[in-house]
Amino acid sequence: MAELLLEATDIQLSFGIRKILDIKSLKLYDGDRIGLVGENGAGKTTLLNVLFGKTTPDAGEIKLYSSVKMIDQMGLGDESADGFTASEFSVKGKSDFLSGGERTRRRIAGALSGKAQILFADEPTVDLDEEGVIALEKKLRQHDGALILISHDRKLLDNVCTGIWELEDGCITVFSGNYSKYRETRRMRLEREKTEYEAQRAEEKRIKKLIQQEYEHAQQKQHLPSRMGNSEARLHKREVTNVQAAIHRVRKSYESRLDRMDEKKRPREDIAIKMALGDAGGITSKVCVRARGVSARFGANTLFEYASFVIPVGTRTALLGGNGAGKTTLIRKIINADAGITVSPGVKIGYFGQMHTEVLDENLTALQNARAESDKDEATARTVLARLNLPGDNVFKKVSVLSGGERAKVALARLLLSNANFLILDEPTNHLDIFSLEALESLLSGYSGTLLFVSHDREFINKVATRMIRIENKRVTSFEGTIEEYERTLVQKEQGRAVEERKMYITSLEMRLAAIAARMAKPQKGDKPEALNEEYEKVVDLIREEKRKETT
Repeated sequence: MAELLLEATDIQLSFGIRKILDIKSLKLYDGDRIGLVGENGAGKTTLLNVLFGKTTPDAGEIKLYSSVKMIDQMGLGDESADGFTASEFSVKGKSDFLSGGERTRRRIAGALSGKAQILFADEPTVDLDEEGVIALEKKLRQHDGALILISHDRKLLDNVCTGIWELEDGCITVFSGNYSKYRETRRMRLEREKTEYEAQRAEEKRIKKLIQQEYEHAQQKQHLPSRMGNSEARLHKREVTNVQAAIHRVRKSYESRLDRMDEKKRPREDIAIKMALGDAGGITSKVCVRARGVSARFGANTLFEYASFVIPVGTRTALLGGNGAGKTTLIRKIINADAGITVSPGVKIGYFGQMHTEVLDENLTALQNARAESDKDEATARTVLARLNLPGDNVFKKVSVLSGGERAKVALARLLLSNANFLILDEPTNHLDIFSLEALESLLSGYSGTLLFVSHDREFINKVATRMIRIENKRVTSFEGTIEEYERTLVQKEQGRAVEERKMYITSLEMRLAAIAARMAKPQKGDKPEALNEEYEKVVDLIREEKRKETT
């Protein structure tokens, strides 16, 4: 049996009147790869901090049987990263001016250095580019020990995790398998709970109807028939008393059955709402944005140069590139219609950036903010907010009391409900829990306007984007198709390159063979026939092997 590394018992923690954690028992074993999932505000980071020892619970006991390190969301992280790990994550020397991606890489490198057997990782992919995410995934899979990972990157959870802890209403539910298996198990569980809930409601309704019928029956028996003598009346009264007693017993039996029924809570429903959001109307051109010979610099550094591309109306374009490649710079150029950028007449831009919450009025409610730039009705606005996991009376809360993740949802809802027909989203998934991310994914996949977005979430890009613009090696290139199609194209190009390289190699071997044959026919001074013959046979074998590879 695997070694027990961490044990938590009867953990209780509340913030004010709100209970955050109510966990009976948790155990972490050597080799466990756990994905910790839950909505914004569910307490995922709090739970990691409690297990790590940074936060003291109101009650309960935590036993650590091994060393632990954490990749957290705040601070610079451990400065003691070893040289090899630092180089893997391109961590440079100390600097007072670190980008978000550089700070994240520094935190990761520090936590992964050393020999800690337990590793906690709290949203480690935030601000990481594609290269950084791939490097992180590799290191997490190689980690020798146990791992608890909070992430909204579903592909990372799928590729790394062997178990899922779902945190909901302060309690942990344990699932085996990766994230995809968890989602399927969760879907089946919710369907079962819904069926059981509806069956109970139907049974309660049936029993209440029977109770009402018995009550009405008893009421009818109380009335004396007209033209009845005294003796008949006394006899009728005695019969009524007996019948009412029997009816009373039946009613009590029904009421007892009702009381004995376990009250089933209405299950949460993950509903994929189909909505017609966005409108390409008002744009007379087939092209939303056209760029010709656009260049950008940051200080002495050239980000990209002579970029030319188009963004067709009605498309969903993913803007890809590494940290510092110039994605946000290009977005600003489009918004400002800088030199070389043509934005077609009728285009109304809606922008969600890193300072997205600045557009919100803290004195207004979430619902009022969401409808501030919209002609959509309240029902539509509430549906969008609910789909982003801000349901019910939460929409009537003032923005000033909402969490950062909840504010991001309001800002996104405001944009989706607005009259903009060209949405530009810069890392819209960074502040969302995984369920809200999937909801946004669903909403954007049905968006009928034009969309340009930046994201490093591979699954999100694959589900939403219909085309791509990539900034790489100071060049801007476009690709018509999904990221899966793009990756297949890269593989095909790589395979084609490998075929060409093999052909060139075979040609060079054949030339070498011809040269050896010529020397064997007319030996030069110092040539040894045995050595030439041996070399000839060796080259023949190499050619035969390379040609065999061509056919496999």
